[in-house]
Amino acid sequence: QVQLVESGGGLVLAGGSLRLACTASGATYRSYTTAWFRQLPEKEREFVAAIKWSGGLTQYADSVKGRFTISSAKNDKNTVILEMHGLKLEDTAVYYCAADPSRDWPLTHYDYWGQGTQVTVSS
Repeated sequence: QVQLVESGGGLVLAGGSLRLACTASGATYRSYTTAWFRQLPEKEREFVAAIKWSGGLTQYADSVKGRFTISSAKNDKNTVILEMHGLKLEDTAVYYCAADPSRDWPLTHYDYWGQGTQVTVSS
């Protein structure tokens, strides 16, 4: 069983930056694909970015390409980072971390989810 904990959310002005972290426990995390999703109230959860450590592959939603970067933490093998720059009002959402041990790529299903962290972008 994998437990995921997100951190780093908060309030930021439009154009600013935030760094989200997803820390896992309970498994050999580096064998998993990890992703970030986001969701607004009464809206469907939306894919943001994913990383497959075994092949160094990354994937991004068109809406965040060039602004967000997903990576593994340099000094913590169980943490995935989402660097967010040039934040826009429409980036406001609850951001969720997800992980799955499947070797497929890209994934459309994730078995494990965190509780989410709020990101609010203000004007």
